[in-house]
Amino acid sequence: MDVLIESTRSFEKDLGRLSEDEKAAAIKKINDCASLFPTQKADIYRKLRRLPLPSDINGYESSLYTLRVSQKLRVILAVDEDPIFGQVIFTLFRVVKHDELEKAYKGVAETLYQELLHHNRETAGIL
Repeated sequence: MDVLIESTRSFEKDLGRLSEDEKAAAIKKINDCASLFPTQKADIYRKLRRLPLPSDINGYESSLYTLRVSQKLRVILAVDEDPIFGQVIFTLFRVVKHDELEKAYKGVAETLYQELLHHNRETAGIL
């Protein structure tokens, strides 16, 4: 199984604001998860915390997770398994201090799920 790591511009910008130690810790934690995923997938999922979807998206499950880097630092990422191509894609969205996590998550979720949110509101308006 191939493991791909993709990072967003927001993640890169966040990473640039960290101290060298924080940056190194974040990169090491992400690389450790990615390298262990093919053989220890269940263990990796136990290290991730699934973030809930906005309440008005019913019937869907979020693929957004947080990865704890340290007591103060969290990475917001998506894990997408693609069995057809035998790969998993880790998409890194943000790396933030724990106290900024909720605000950062809302921004990522709104961007990712905007189409679903919009569609559900339109459907609700028709009924």
